[in-house]
Amino acid sequence: MPDAPQSAETPYAGLTPEAVLDALDSVGLQGDGRLIQLNSYENRVFQVFLEDGRVVVPKFYRPGRWSDAQILEEHAFAAELVAAEIPVVAPWKLGDSTLASFNIGGNPYRFSVCDRQSGRAPELEDSATLEWIGRFIGRIHAVGARAPFAHRLTLDSHSYGEAPRDWLLASGMIAIEAQDDWHRTVNEVLDEVKLSFEAAGIYQPIRLHGDCHTGNVLWTAAGPHFVDLDDALMGPPAQDLWMLLSGDRQTMQQQLYALLSGYEDFMEFDWRQLRLVEALRALRMIHYSAWIARRWADPAFPAAFPWFGGRSYWSEQITRMQEQLDALRQPALGGLPI
Repeated sequence: MPDAPQSAETPYAGLTPEAVLDALDSVGLQGDGRLIQLNSYENRVFQVFLEDGRVVVPKFYRPGRWSDAQILEEHAFAAELVAAEIPVVAPWKLGDSTLASFNIGGNPYRFSVCDRQSGRAPELEDSATLEWIGRFIGRIHAVGARAPFAHRLTLDSHSYGEAPRDWLLASGMIAIEAQDDWHRTVNEVLDEVKLSFEAAGIYQPIRLHGDCHTGNVLWTAAGPHFVDLDDALMGPPAQDLWMLLSGDRQTMQQQLYALLSGYEDFMEFDWRQLRLVEALRALRMIHYSAWIARRWADPAFPAAFPWFGGRSYWSEQITRMQEQLDALRQPALGGLPI
């Protein structure tokens, strides 16, 4: 049977269990035949048992998403955090680099390998847990502020708002009967987002985790461990805080105070950035729809997101955007005026 060609539609067609083990063998890691595919849509991630008893996690990067320079910049950031004794899972050195490549059926697959990190979801209703997490985010940001990324994205209203909006409108993925209302509502939201950024004042973007939600924070007896720096970028510090907030306004305010109580032990926080919480939430909503749409030709995505793309989905998005518009017009968390 011939190897399936690598393409945008089937980016991982050749990545069979045998190919994964062969790739690891090429960097001197011999699997014992056992492997488990872990939950990841953007990349392909596995848990592999080695003959020497170790358990490793290789990540195979989606072809065409990142340049080598962008991936290596993420790896260097992770190594810098580990050197600062921050509990982040960093890729191993494989020969002279943390990024390896293995040819499968004529197609190069780039991959990295890291330790397996077990843990459970943190109990965010506990203020002491939030304060603990906040301390480590503050430490991450203190390191992140030392130098900028040279190759990775900067989060702003264009990269996470206007660019995905324009791509979706040009893609034909929006249900035709919803397109005008969606476009108008998103434009209104982006106008408010820009006002929020103006109200937050001039700030210096720093290196961030970028996707700091509960799924990427594992709790152990030693405290939090941060995983998956795949979306690391430049941006406002508030980006690594707001996704840990949930519940009604009063609850989110209490959670935020607990996070910042720990955060400010290591990194000063400009409280004007609380004006960005709902703006960043709005940008993520737009960016998320575009992310799924861009990957729709990959068979894994229709299977994982069967509710995406129909009239009801876009109608729901319009409703959520209208609700987000109201949230953007409310006073900022912490009692700060708009």
